[in-house]
Amino acid sequence: MSDINNNAAPAEEVVVDEHSVIAVRRAKLDAIRAKGVAFPNDFRPQHKAAELADKYGAMSREELEALNIEVSVAGRMMLSRPAGKKAAFATLQDASGIKADGRIQLYVTTDKTGEAEMEAFHQYDLGDILGVVGVLFKTKTDELTVKVTTLRLLTKSLRPLPDKFHGLANQETKYRQRYVDLIMSEDTRRTFKARTAAMNSIRTFMNSNDFMEVETPMLHVIPGGAAAKPFITHHNALDMQMYLRIAPELYLKRLVVGGFDRVFEVNRNFRNEGVSPRHNPEFTMMEFYAAYVDYKWLMDFTEQVIRKAAEDSHGTAVLTYQGRELDLSKPFQRLTIVGAINKYAPGYTDEQLHDAEFIKTELRKFGVKPFATAGLGALQLALFEETAEAQLWDPTYIVDYPVEVSPLARASDTVAGITERFELFMTGREIANGFSELNDAEDQAARFQAQVAAKDAGDEEAMYYDADYIRALEYGLPPTGGCGIGIDRLMMLITDSPNIRDVILFPHLRRED
Repeated sequence: MSDINNNAAPAEEVVVDEHSVIAVRRAKLDAIRAKGVAFPNDFRPQHKAAELADKYGAMSREELEALNIEVSVAGRMMLSRPAGKKAAFATLQDASGIKADGRIQLYVTTDKTGEAEMEAFHQYDLGDILGVVGVLFKTKTDELTVKVTTLRLLTKSLRPLPDKFHGLANQETKYRQRYVDLIMSEDTRRTFKARTAAMNSIRTFMNSNDFMEVETPMLHVIPGGAAAKPFITHHNALDMQMYLRIAPELYLKRLVVGGFDRVFEVNRNFRNEGVSPRHNPEFTMMEFYAAYVDYKWLMDFTEQVIRKAAEDSHGTAVLTYQGRELDLSKPFQRLTIVGAINKYAPGYTDEQLHDAEFIKTELRKFGVKPFATAGLGALQLALFEETAEAQLWDPTYIVDYPVEVSPLARASDTVAGITERFELFMTGREIANGFSELNDAEDQAARFQAQVAAKDAGDEEAMYYDADYIRALEYGLPPTGGCGIGIDRLMMLITDSPNIRDVILFPHLRRED
């Protein structure tokens, strides 16, 4: 009753009737159920494949044999091949290892397991989850192997795995059935292990710099903290409209008002906007706020956070992204919006870059129609986005954003119309956004009113007026700096992933037909 997955790869492609294979496997499960031994939960593995490889992989056959090391492992059977009538080899895969793939070879023989267990093994299929006890040894080809003494079926797999040589060929299927992608692809497992390592690094770094990790609401009465279109929901018991969080910023700054001088949150945000290789409607950011610092301190600190995360998860701050070097080890470049246009889109005169009508005409060439209320600063930013942004490959801080597009940032004391704000770009995409926080309650109220006017004029991403946040500022927010780092985009760079869906375990897709 073994299915086609247990056979060696055929010379020609064989079309497998998945329904027939599943029917065969269900029949096997029925037989196991009849014996009363289906899905046991009393096997406790004591060892991991990668750990065994690290500890014993370099030993000689003679050294291993002399030690007579008994091990117990559990995992999914990924390969199986006969070695005569009374012996077989198999490959077990567990969750261990980052550089290693977490696999170890099994050698099953009648003389060690007995004929009953050997016969049972011949009925097992690729994908089944096994519990194994045995003794370590090395084969003639020096492969670390478990000579099995006890073998148990812990979970029967009812669906066949994809062909081991091709895995999941369809990219959308990889995203939709991530569980299968993780089983089959070591690259995918490595990506998400690296993501976890990066997040551990960030948390450790923040803790070591006296930041306190906090949690703030995901359901908001007023969406705030960013210019974005929210998801809208309804709370039945309170009979009120609510919004999924677009950013935690205003709640985190309330905590600074309350006396927590340094706070951070690894947060899930939701924005009801388009999807692309760089955008997912649900995404992860790390936002942090520190009292008594400004945006220049923030840029230095953000650089350290990102560099350390790359080193701890990738092994080096010098990355390769899509075949091109990305060096995070050097100090990050800093440019103004106009300075970036001059450097990456030369040809404009200073007079042209300060002529609102000229920029409007230029933007129309790119198919951009600015809002009627857009001032010179917003127009310059739009021109930057069309001409220079995509060329910012090396880490670059763009600084001094205009007030009208920075409703939460502190205005400059020396230059009218701009704020103490930056955005960090790498490989032509925004990675982080930060600024000296606006802590003048009256100025903030006026900025919110301007956002309300912009929303009334048709800007769906403009902010709402948040009266409670103004009340919090009236109690007094100390001079503060805050920054948000896009974790998903950062992980795209660290893991050399071209699509944001590659670094999100379960990205959003259209419904299956």
